[in-house]
Amino acid sequence: MSLHLRQQQQPQPPPPPSVDPYPLSPRAAVYGMPHRPMSSFLLGRAGLLAVLSLLVLLGVFLPWSGPMAALFSSSSHLGDSHGSLSRWKDYTLAQAAAFAARNGTVVVCAVSWPYLPFLNNWLISVARQKRQDQVIVIAEDYATLYEVNRRWPGHAVLVPPAPDSQTAHKFGSQGFFNFTSRRPRHLLHILELGYSVMYNDVDMVWFSDPFPYLKGKHDVYFTDDMAAVKPLNHPHDLPPPGKKGRTYICSCMIFLRPTRGAKEVMRSWIEELQNQPWSVKRKSNDQPAFNWALNKTAGQVDLYLLPQAAFPSGGLYFKNESWVKETKGMNVIIHNNYITGFDKKIKRFKDYGLWLVDDHSHESPLGQI
Repeated sequence: MSLHLRQQQQPQPPPPPSVDPYPLSPRAAVYGMPHRPMSSFLLGRAGLLAVLSLLVLLGVFLPWSGPMAALFSSSSHLGDSHGSLSRWKDYTLAQAAAFAARNGTVVVCAVSWPYLPFLNNWLISVARQKRQDQVIVIAEDYATLYEVNRRWPGHAVLVPPAPDSQTAHKFGSQGFFNFTSRRPRHLLHILELGYSVMYNDVDMVWFSDPFPYLKGKHDVYFTDDMAAVKPLNHPHDLPPPGKKGRTYICSCMIFLRPTRGAKEVMRSWIEELQNQPWSVKRKSNDQPAFNWALNKTAGQVDLYLLPQAAFPSGGLYFKNESWVKETKGMNVIIHNNYITGFDKKIKRFKDYGLWLVDDHSHESPLGQI
């Protein structure tokens, strides 16, 4: 990673004075010699030389004092003019939210190093809707924190402790559970700071701006993860439980207002995750716990199911061609789920013309990664 330091030309010393800074008195000028003893004259010349030397030194070094200080402080910036690596290490979620919020709202994702290409792909689609300035990237490792802030200062934050996220964790693995189970804590923290927050997984693509669909003043907005087709005018209540006694709401696209009800859902989600830890036999993830939290708080919280035509699951959008034709122009955010594996997700995006980073990386605030 190269340092991108502003090159500066070395300042030249100031030109010699055009007039003698110590002119002879008028009387000396008239008579051609000073009315002082020789020893005083020599002392005056020595003083003059000392003053001139001091002026030269000040002229050379003072203009450099600011740039040199900046140079040394920037030596670990990795090209980032907003602060050193140590600054980003100490950067807090509260600072990031204050920096990124627009109209009291932020858009949040959580990313580890292997998923930077997906982050960039998602960001291109977000930037097309002019929402990129509201984005906070919750980095799940220090490499991601530094790289995102090097390219896009202030938009990434790491909430300690950082899990081991240097590899792409498979769905159902303990690493995947550890990664996703931190999500409700991040969201609750943002709510307690007083912000509304939209959460997205980065294996999504925005077709249009989702915010006009957040109608009313509900506490929690979410999408159905089922592939079964709903009527276009389906109800917006929490759907009935499925075979496992709970709903199948997706935990990957959520909008929350900073209300008592939304905070209660997040606390319940955290509690459910604690009660259902990962095990080799169970291989759970964060989504069942989110659904249990919704089901248990449904009578106390104002919940809103977003329209399926606008926010379909991957099991519907990528596997039901007739439905896609019927809802053409209605889709807002597409989720590349119902498929596992890093390479398989990329291939599917490419097959559907949704892998944007190959030809449109210049549209991302991160540039080409």
